[in-house]
Amino acid sequence: MHTVRRAIKSVIPHKVFRAIEPAGHLLEAAVVSTAHGRPAHNMRVIGVTGTNGKTTTCFMIHRMLVEAGYNVALMTTVAYGIGNDIKPQIAHMTTVSAPELNRRIKDFKNQGVEWLVLEVTSHALAQHRVWGVPFEIAVLTNITHEHLDYHGTFEHYLRAKRKLFTLAARHKNGFGVINADDKNADAFTEAIPKCVTYGTKHGDLHARDIELRSDGSRYIAEVGGDHYVMHVNIPGEFNVSNSLAALAVGRHLGLSKRQIEQGIAALKGVEGRMDTIDEGQDFGVIIDFAHTPDSFERLLGDVRKSTKGKLVAVFGSAGRRDEAKRGIQGKIAGKYCDEVVLTEEDDRDIDGNKILDQIAKGAEQSGKTREKDLFLILDRPSAIRFAMKRVKTKNDVVILLGKGHEKTIERADGEHPWNEADEARNAIQALK
Repeated sequence: MHTVRRAIKSVIPHKVFRAIEPAGHLLEAAVVSTAHGRPAHNMRVIGVTGTNGKTTTCFMIHRMLVEAGYNVALMTTVAYGIGNDIKPQIAHMTTVSAPELNRRIKDFKNQGVEWLVLEVTSHALAQHRVWGVPFEIAVLTNITHEHLDYHGTFEHYLRAKRKLFTLAARHKNGFGVINADDKNADAFTEAIPKCVTYGTKHGDLHARDIELRSDGSRYIAEVGGDHYVMHVNIPGEFNVSNSLAALAVGRHLGLSKRQIEQGIAALKGVEGRMDTIDEGQDFGVIIDFAHTPDSFERLLGDVRKSTKGKLVAVFGSAGRRDEAKRGIQGKIAGKYCDEVVLTEEDDRDIDGNKILDQIAKGAEQSGKTREKDLFLILDRPSAIRFAMKRVKTKNDVVILLGKGHEKTIERADGEHPWNEADEARNAIQALK
């Protein structure tokens, strides 16, 4: 099927291919699902979508259900597996192709899995890759500027995300969990009759007395007459929101207060999400997958508040992806960071220097000056080493953005092995 798609793509105009592509994916999904015996049939599926926070929210829900004794599988950008047997995801794809999706679900079912927590992208929804998956619970983390290179407009992007909720609404037990703090929340609550909203500012389920720490957060969650004492072991105010979504799922499924509180507290981290690197250096190093304007705003805002010294960010922007976000990313980084180091991030066959220049123009709007507090270093290992040399004290922080958990980096000549954490460690050791 992939070979056929590539052959068709090579001989017809791009716009025509884009128009007929969803039908091809739908056919593929229907064929492979049927060939595998409709493996998702009778499985109870929790789908999580949104621009940011999907992976962490999936991990929180999965860990909570595992701790509560559920036989539950997980499929996300970072990893997939059953219970505590979780394997890394290598492909640069959140929701895998329909053949791989059905193969994994069939394997899960053969091992007796009853529940699946599935991270679902707008691409997968628009392309019908999840055809045949009976979503029972749909979760929205948020929706902001992203993937407009594919969807064309924000309205098309929103419509693709909303599809998860229209699919769940068809399920006899269909239920939605929606972020009330998101300005587009109404579009999702209108798509599904039975739902609950959550948020740090608004919602049926809301947080109060939030205490943000360097190693996580503590807060009280209230809904109706109930309250929960929440401990989240991943830093960032956005992870308070993610944990509220997980709490809402647990509450809907009838988990006890103790199961919810202990289940979410049991998650100690997610690879490439606010990971800290400690090689005995005198400064802080954080790795995060953030690669959208909204995630930059949330994450860098949080890190800025907790950083007493110099904050240095290292990042790029992927080639053949949304160009419009590049200047916005640069502007946000320039606002919050003392220094900005721009570098490659899956440039693919696009001129990396052109990408860096687009980002740099945004950083310059925030007052950054090239070769003073704004540096363009295309080779990512060199950029990381350079950034490490720009900090000195325990109050300083280097934050590496955009690659997170990924195990390859895509350049013009193809994929190369990559490990952001190892590169950070190598750079620290080079200082010594």
